[in-house]
Amino acid sequence: MSEGQRPLRVLLVDDQALVRLGFRMLLESVGPDEGLEVVGEAGDGATAVRMVAALQPDVVLMDVRMPRVDGIEATRRIVESGAAARVLVLTTFDLDDLAFAALRAGASGFLLKDVQPDELVRALHAVAAGDAVLTPRLTRHLLHLAEERLPGGPAAGDVQPPEEVVRPEVAQLEQLTPRERDVLVEVARGLSNAEIARRLVLSEPTVKGHVGRLLAKLGLRDRVQVVVWAYRAGVVTPDDPTPS
Repeated sequence: MSEGQRPLRVLLVDDQALVRLGFRMLLESVGPDEGLEVVGEAGDGATAVRMVAALQPDVVLMDVRMPRVDGIEATRRIVESGAAARVLVLTTFDLDDLAFAALRAGASGFLLKDVQPDELVRALHAVAAGDAVLTPRLTRHLLHLAEERLPGGPAAGDVQPPEEVVRPEVAQLEQLTPRERDVLVEVARGLSNAEIARRLVLSEPTVKGHVGRLLAKLGLRDRVQVVVWAYRAGVVTPDDPTPS
């Protein structure tokens, strides 16, 4: 962390005290060098919502399965409150349907609780910077879910794009520049801004700018909607190879 830069403020939310302790120890062990600071802990979603308002963290590490108010509802309340905090979902099970629901509620990413320390640190910084942590495997799951819903009508829930996006016209893609189309494909494959920058030999700010413009041009809210839109537009398919 450069001199004078404020550390990234993290709130830990999990109903198991030992899990919270483990993540606190992990983050505090790398915190001074990586610019991370654990500002609080919550054992349920309702407490998390109150602590976000009081502490104003940059990122919330949010468990999904909790008593009373779970991580999905807590994420929804945090997002709807207009708080600047970004939510990074944690779960024990790969492709947990509840974690997927938390993404629809507005979470910025998805990690397993056995995440490696360096991956966790990168993810925290990524979501705090406005990026998303959406792994290629989760992206493939999103695509398959979209495929399953197509025969029965538009996708349910907040992930549903507007009607004009559900049946995209050629004109919508033509609104994008060639570089924006390149970025669209990589976002739809689940790559982060940093990964896209390396793959397309661009700077991260340039990629972030392209992402913002293509979201605006296509009338989409976030990267989860990009995945569904790109599938329905035929830009990518569930069987596309995962980028290396």
